[in-house]
Amino acid sequence: MDDVMTPEIQDLENRRKILQQGAGEEAARKRHKIGKMTARERVEALLDPGSFIEIGLWAAQKQTGFEAVDNRDLPGDGVITGMGTIYNRPVCVYSQDISILAGTMGTTHAKKIIRLLEKALKLKIPVVGIIDSGGVRVQDHVNGDSYNGYSSMFKLHTISSGVIPQIALMMGSCVAGAAYSPILHDFVFMVDKSSHMYIASPALVKAATSQEYTPEELGGASVHSKISGCCDVISQNDAECINDARKLISLLPLNNEDKPERKITEDTAERRAESLASIIPERQNASFNMYKIIENVVDEGQFFEIKKNFAKNIIVGLARLDGQSVGIVANNPMQKAGTLDINSADKEARFIRFCDAFNIPLVFFVDTPGYMPGKIQEHGGVIRHGAKVLYAVSEATVPKITVYIRKAFGGANPAMCNGPQGADLLLAWPSAEIALMGADGAVAILYGKEIAKSKDPKTARKEKMATYMEHFGEQPYHAAGCMRVEEIIDPRDTRPMLIKGLRMMQNKSEDRPFKKHGNIPL
Repeated sequence: MDDVMTPEIQDLENRRKILQQGAGEEAARKRHKIGKMTARERVEALLDPGSFIEIGLWAAQKQTGFEAVDNRDLPGDGVITGMGTIYNRPVCVYSQDISILAGTMGTTHAKKIIRLLEKALKLKIPVVGIIDSGGVRVQDHVNGDSYNGYSSMFKLHTISSGVIPQIALMMGSCVAGAAYSPILHDFVFMVDKSSHMYIASPALVKAATSQEYTPEELGGASVHSKISGCCDVISQNDAECINDARKLISLLPLNNEDKPERKITEDTAERRAESLASIIPERQNASFNMYKIIENVVDEGQFFEIKKNFAKNIIVGLARLDGQSVGIVANNPMQKAGTLDINSADKEARFIRFCDAFNIPLVFFVDTPGYMPGKIQEHGGVIRHGAKVLYAVSEATVPKITVYIRKAFGGANPAMCNGPQGADLLLAWPSAEIALMGADGAVAILYGKEIAKSKDPKTARKEKMATYMEHFGEQPYHAAGCMRVEEIIDPRDTRPMLIKGLRMMQNKSEDRPFKKHGNIPL
């Protein structure tokens, strides 16, 4: 039997179709010509097919008294909002439409996003913001209610922080005060060569300083990925950005009361990584590829790295072990010898706090000689920044396992989660050195005066080094004797040991004193 449509239903469908076309077919063709998706295509690509429930399709823009706004059709007031699923798990999503009055935020546009953020918080499901906007709509703002704008969004992002995951996909422009919204998300994705974010536009910078910059030079994805650290993931195009976001969301829980979904894997828990037996060079200070260790240990070698191009001396990201999501924190001996510094401290601390907020266990791979010395670091506040890591590690109550690969010296040891900082299992490879400093430095301090006064300083130093190594320098066995580590393992057994440890820690809980919140040394 043919479907029967009354005039009312036909009218409904015609109106819906017009609104869903946004700025129209010609605008869509222009987007495709420059390799970009439309706002609606981005939503459809992000969500599972057929899962989208749109909210606010029929919402109309506020009449402002300015012809540039009032005499134009602005479908949905330039933003698409609603709910759907990613890998069958619910999320809220909004997508700004740059084709409709430059994606500017008017009153209705803001109300739709604010209502969606409130809904996500109430339903306790993640929110994904697809950002592509020219900022505040001036014609609307001059006589608008300040509650219907970015300030309300800032507050909701803050309230939602640590309760539901918030992910910003910056797939175009984000300027002026609007730029604070994505930064208040947990993760910011940007598309190379087409995403731009800055507080002051190139025109404003030129007017204020007479210096000229292109949008790419001032706030492109490369800048925020490598220099400012504002970008967590950089993608090459719209499709890759959306696919990367889906991967990340699959590793996260719905909220802070949930745990990440366990994934069935064919990578067995007993698998030994044979190549790890010879990965550490014989020469103590030679570098090696820490990524190879991570990839050989985690399920199927899949590692989702965060802030890959920023503060490369520390590696952070998400992976699975035994199908369970884990956060990986690792020193990178191929960058600054794995030392910690201001930027790496910020990067590590923020990642640890995210994992702890969302019940994701942490695994640390350690090879660091300490904090970066020097006037620039000291004057830049390395003490304050380094304290953020100590705060984050101490604050975290999720299962924490530390694997000492090689060096763990001085103040960098607690920053990589030693026993007093709350590690639940301390493992060491035979190549590990857990000490206040290296043998050379220790001998110089302990026996320096004696060596200097001797008739033959070179021979005396050699003798003192032998004495030191005999009593204190046999690593990691001396460290194990002092209970700085709890087990020394064959490197090939790292994966099985981590999985066994995590299985034992599934019901871990820690009681902490009640407080409104702590005061992290920002």
